[in-house]
Amino acid sequence: MPNTETKQDVVSHLPERVGASGPLTGIRVLDLSAYIAGPYGCALLADQGAQVIKIEPPAGDNLRKYPSTLEDESRAFLGVNRSKLGIVLDLKKDEGLQRLRALVKSADVLVHNFRPGVPARLGIDYEQLCAINPRLIYCALTGYGDEGPLRTKAGYDQVLQTLTGMCVLQGKQDGPPEVLYGSVVDYYAAALLSGAVSSALYERERSGKGQYVGVSLLRAALAMQSARLVWADSEPRDKGRDMRSGGITGIHPTREGYLYISANTPHFWKALCEKTGMTDILANERYDSVRKRAAHQAEIVPRLHEALRAYSALEWEARFGDEVPCAAARTVEDMFDFPQVAAEDMIAVYQHPVVGRYRGFKRAMVFGRTPGPEPFAAPMLNEHADQINAEADLLHDRH
Repeated sequence: MPNTETKQDVVSHLPERVGASGPLTGIRVLDLSAYIAGPYGCALLADQGAQVIKIEPPAGDNLRKYPSTLEDESRAFLGVNRSKLGIVLDLKKDEGLQRLRALVKSADVLVHNFRPGVPARLGIDYEQLCAINPRLIYCALTGYGDEGPLRTKAGYDQVLQTLTGMCVLQGKQDGPPEVLYGSVVDYYAAALLSGAVSSALYERERSGKGQYVGVSLLRAALAMQSARLVWADSEPRDKGRDMRSGGITGIHPTREGYLYISANTPHFWKALCEKTGMTDILANERYDSVRKRAAHQAEIVPRLHEALRAYSALEWEARFGDEVPCAAARTVEDMFDFPQVAAEDMIAVYQHPVVGRYRGFKRAMVFGRTPGPEPFAAPMLNEHADQINAEADLLHDRH
């Protein structure tokens, strides 16, 4: 008697998500990536309801071993691998490769961050896997792309920051380049990955066919600088291309703490001057545009700092209210109980076998009709091996 078990029947053998469906509920993602960009891109897909299986080598994702102030676990690994099932497969051995191939048959998406050339050596390049599943969306996250002289070079967030000019522009005038901490290129690449995979899945609904999707850290780093990457034919190489609007917009000291102020529009500039008692500056035609204020910031900023010494950063934040865009400088710890974060339901409570109970970020997008299931903690190494291997064996037997 033929086996009529469907993909959905097989998927149901694995732990089910709790809560509402999301726009990607029913989509299966195989996440072979490591570090931050690829894994967090897959976490964004999991936020939207996709079932994500994190496939690690026997030694585990290198991010598990990164320095962490969290005892017995990597804070970074927990943060970028929420809502995933976990299994170890040694793709250098035939058994691990065959199990992956079995999982590919029921997968919608596969994501990896191997350097070009490595997937072919492992037997998991696009051509080989799309022969197994022509509907597969195959996403390769690389450092520099698939072509060119740097294609085989390892890419990392801060390496790409330094290469693409971000660190030079971040540094102070006449000072050394400075890194933008927080893995900004990785996280933006993750967002590009999530969007690109979702677009490819949408196109598949029309064509019925999968395709190769390429995302790179180089593209992410340059995409973040699109406003700077404009070079008119008439301009010299050393033309300033930064977006900073002058010393008024920025972080300023107060009586206690620091305050970021943005007052570029006429409306906000007027409110800033009135609330700080600088009405004489407001009436001065020398300062009546953003460009003029930037040119004369050495005259304005000392007056502003003198006025800001009257109150603390939090007090100025309250006094400015909605009239002057601003924020008192806070720590990330403040965000766990910040009223606006709570109102937007951005923090979830997680339970982890080793860490125990902890709070962490919940999801990055809001969908009114399909909000998505509840998140759960990042997997332990090989945590869901029994269930996933049982499915892989079933799929292997059926074919």
